Amino acid sequence: MNIKVKTHVWDASEYLDNPEVIAEYLNVALENGDSSLVLAVLGDIAKAKGMSQLSHDTGLGRESLYKTLTPGSKPRFDTVMRVMKGLNIHLNAH
Repeated sequence: MNIKVKTHVWDASEYLDNPEVIAEYLNVALENGDSSLVLAVLGDIAKAKGMSQLSHDTGLGRESLYKTLTPGSKPRFDTVMRVMKGLNIHLNAH
């Protein structure tokens, strides 16, 4: 008996619809300490807010943003800071 199950890829960006959810999602990634995970989370946030708008706000091309926010990439710190500023993300030390 063959049973076919339809699945689809889960997309976190579909659930990032308010600042509290976004902050918690990013905080969990930062606590994990894995830079690839943090980049992936920033990519999800960017997708939720709109990659075209982020491109406009940061002055970075869309293709460059996609490459920067790919897990495993090694972007420059100043690029990551530009992305976070464009997403209105502020880091605080405690």
